[in-house]
Amino acid sequence: MRIQRVTIDWVRRQLKISHLVLILTTLLSGPTQAAVRSESLKVINSGVAFPEGPIFAAGILYYVAYGGPSVIAWDGNANRVVFDEKTCGATSVTTLGQDLLVSCYDSSEIVRISTNGDVLNRVGKDSAGDVIRGPNDMTPDGQGGVYLTGSGSSDTSVIDGKVYRVGPDMNVRLVARDIHFANGIAVSPDGETLLVSESEAQRVIAFGRRGDGTLGDRRVFTRLNQLDPGAGVDAYPDGIEFGPDGRVWIAQYSRSRVSVVSSDGSELIKTYELPGEACPNLAFTPDGKSVILMVVYDKKNPPFNGTVYQMPINE
Repeated sequence: MRIQRVTIDWVRRQLKISHLVLILTTLLSGPTQAAVRSESLKVINSGVAFPEGPIFAAGILYYVAYGGPSVIAWDGNANRVVFDEKTCGATSVTTLGQDLLVSCYDSSEIVRISTNGDVLNRVGKDSAGDVIRGPNDMTPDGQGGVYLTGSGSSDTSVIDGKVYRVGPDMNVRLVARDIHFANGIAVSPDGETLLVSESEAQRVIAFGRRGDGTLGDRRVFTRLNQLDPGAGVDAYPDGIEFGPDGRVWIAQYSRSRVSVVSSDGSELIKTYELPGEACPNLAFTPDGKSVILMVVYDKKNPPFNGTVYQMPINE
């Protein structure tokens, strides 16, 4: 019957329209991808030899230069060298009590210094007497201590990365192992989860935290090369931070890119394409309105020239 044919045709048209609407809705609601405009980036320090591992303490930004000097402080107006140890090869700095803790990747040790740069203590082995191989990134644990990643062997075929907990007394205790190059690290706002970049596996993993600081419930948080196709199959998650809104910001060493993902790691929210060749780490300003970005312009040739930028989050 004619009515039946018309009805079927009408249904088909409606299905096509609905399908088109679904496609458009998906595209419009998908992750925002944007190249960051140069005018949006405030230069904090240029010509830094591989800037890395930033943290704010008492309103001052502390960060490291892998190629030296080891620790630099920015008070909002000027940069000053706090600590300079040529053999260190610093990859991050964090707070430990009233002091600062520096991870020295090249010398395989962590060094506790005062905010004036005086060396107070240094440790190169964990509580079992094993060498801390490739101490890399750190984050306060919210209990007076610090979590530290030990990246492990420089041979990328070996899976021997570790996570340590450094106590207020500088006792270094192993809390996780068998990570394919342990790198960036962050504690969730509720303190219940620890995220770790497993860089050579192109993913971020998560651990449940126990009351004594030990870890359990290991799982994959997100596979960066799958969640963010623009990051490439060789996506290399480096520094990670929880943003003011609880979302996770993942800095990448494989390219100068930052991926912002949902708090559970299931959704890509937005991405930022930055100048340079790599963005190994980041930190948020105390007011939560800006992000500090470590950008490396030449990651192949020493001294690995880079720049420290500040960017408004709403860009």
